[in-house]
Amino acid sequence: MSTKTSNSALLIELGTEELPPKALRALSDAFTSEFVQSLTEAQVVDAKANVTSYAAPRRLAVLIDSVANGQPDQLVDRRGPAVQAAFKDGKPTPAAQGFAKSCGVEVDQLERLKTDKGEWLSYQITEKGRSVTELVQEALDTAIKRLPIPKRMRWGAKEVEFVRPAKWLVALYADDVLPVKCLDLTADRFSRGHRFHSTDLVEHKSALAYADELLKSGSVVANFVQRQALIKEQITKLVSTVKGHLVDDPALLDEVTGLVEKPRAVLGKFDEGFLDVPQECLVSSMRDHQKYFHVVDAKGQLMPYFITVSNIESKDEARMIDGNERVLRARLADAEFFWKSDQKLSLEDRVTKLDSVLFHVKLGTVLQKSQRIQTLSALLAQKLGAKESIAQRAALLCKADLVSNMVGEFDELQGVMGHYYADRDGEDSLVGASIEQHYWPRFAGDQLPESLEAQAVSLADKLDSLVGIYAAGEIPTGDKDPYGLRRTALSILRILIEQNHALSLRDLVADSSRIYAEQQDMQIDSATQEAIVAYIRGRLTAYYQAQDIPTTAINAVAACEPNEPLDFENRLKAVNAFSLLDEAQDLAAANKRIGNILKKQDGSINAAVDTALLEKGAEQDLYQAIHTIEAKCNSLFDEGNYADGLQLLASLRSPVDAFFENVMVMSENQALQNNRLALLKSMQDLFLRVADISLLQS
Repeated sequence: MSTKTSNSALLIELGTEELPPKALRALSDAFTSEFVQSLTEAQVVDAKANVTSYAAPRRLAVLIDSVANGQPDQLVDRRGPAVQAAFKDGKPTPAAQGFAKSCGVEVDQLERLKTDKGEWLSYQITEKGRSVTELVQEALDTAIKRLPIPKRMRWGAKEVEFVRPAKWLVALYADDVLPVKCLDLTADRFSRGHRFHSTDLVEHKSALAYADELLKSGSVVANFVQRQALIKEQITKLVSTVKGHLVDDPALLDEVTGLVEKPRAVLGKFDEGFLDVPQECLVSSMRDHQKYFHVVDAKGQLMPYFITVSNIESKDEARMIDGNERVLRARLADAEFFWKSDQKLSLEDRVTKLDSVLFHVKLGTVLQKSQRIQTLSALLAQKLGAKESIAQRAALLCKADLVSNMVGEFDELQGVMGHYYADRDGEDSLVGASIEQHYWPRFAGDQLPESLEAQAVSLADKLDSLVGIYAAGEIPTGDKDPYGLRRTALSILRILIEQNHALSLRDLVADSSRIYAEQQDMQIDSATQEAIVAYIRGRLTAYYQAQDIPTTAINAVAACEPNEPLDFENRLKAVNAFSLLDEAQDLAAANKRIGNILKKQDGSINAAVDTALLEKGAEQDLYQAIHTIEAKCNSLFDEGNYADGLQLLASLRSPVDAFFENVMVMSENQALQNNRLALLKSMQDLFLRVADISLLQS
């Protein structure tokens, strides 16, 4: 028996106070994903349904064009006690009687289910499908609970929490209101339009007409993608009027799209005299503080124009433009003042002022950090083949711009302003570039420091932070990483790997620890140093997973704990290529078998194979195969040529298979047993020069 179902469109809209613009797209994606997934799992939405997300400053919404009005009734087999336990002397036991009662029948109406594990009492019942209202309520509750909101808020006297106060809820199934609730709101068909251009409630008569009705009656472009495309079209047209170009800035475009409900882009102008100020300062004033788009010429040089995207259609657009120009003029005047006033002191003169800036309560001031970076940069410059004097000079000055007026106001310009000030002071061009680039990479996928000197200072700065903060007990846990140590560790790895520096993590951490002991009187013991090395090495998994390298290959190399990240890279490339060979899976299985056998031993395995004890056939063949390639493999591995070495080891598949088919490893003759274990260990040791390939098993 089953209940017939029909399908209709479903609309859910949650109205709120203005949502965080930078997070709007992520909130919308998560809301839609969680909501649709719940209904899909409930079997009322299928893969053919069209799903549309809507996200505007004051609303999150989702429209599904085809949702069943409920689940069909289903026949479900309930399994009861085993027949053996259900009857005693031919009479039903309490277990059988209890199961029959729970099914609403007598014991003699129960059926029997035979399986390979025995026979059981069973009964087929009809499980009534749940209604669309129940399922939508459950899906809505789940979606709200799982949204990525780092900090929720309460409002009024309510106990509910959300990212912003919730104001209204719309839930339509075709033309009808679904009686669901969310965040103390009861759903109806009325939402609100544009905060300024719509004063009346917007009545939604049909789920499918949601976006059209909201635009017509509420002056809101609800679809995030459509609104963003409209903004891009408007600003592109405006830029063309001054023969300029837009700099691609997806983050700003997302943020502005999250700020407006019905966009209106306008072009403004500023005094060309401000162009004497470094353009990064002007761009920061426009982009980060005012959310304006800046305009550049064909050579990428800043032009004296900006574009702002308004949330209103002004009756006096000229007046609106004038207002924005006056606000920006004040901002740019501040930047100009900071630029001129900062020129009264050289970077070197500012270094001593860093003694008043605390880096960490246990690690001293930024001046002390600069001094440690200077010492470590000199060591790294020697190892990298960089100019030591340049690296030391850049390290001394790299934090000096932190006490400048410009960076005090625009902290995102740290390093950038240091570069400008170093050039103005007449420092070597490599010094200025190293000051800016020692902060690189600033985020995932960002560019790396270019010169060896910049790489030395960047590594020194990051190692000093990671080693010191980790040793101070500020170890990241779960999602909490207030000092960004995961990002710092990943940056260190990227510089070492992608710039081809064969440096030992253990040596780098030891160098930094020694400098802390000498200059900070802070002792970092060997156990802590090893923990720091393991922490840095541990980020390799995330680094390579982001490149779609199979986790099995990553784990195989990680098991050997290579101390040099570049060595890890070379091994991983070889192992990944090896894993694609026909021989790989068989040899991985053989190595796993060998590993399991050797684990059971007490460590008393012969150091070398006694050839006199080898029996003819498969045993001698395996020994000969290993002996033939062993010296060549070790030579290749010593050179770091892991790929060719593994290719040679792939030739062992046939003799290994034959060995396990024909030879009893755990012979009752102890001498033979030990000799065979030594033979297997010699082969395992060869593979372990690269990785634990037993972990490659699929």
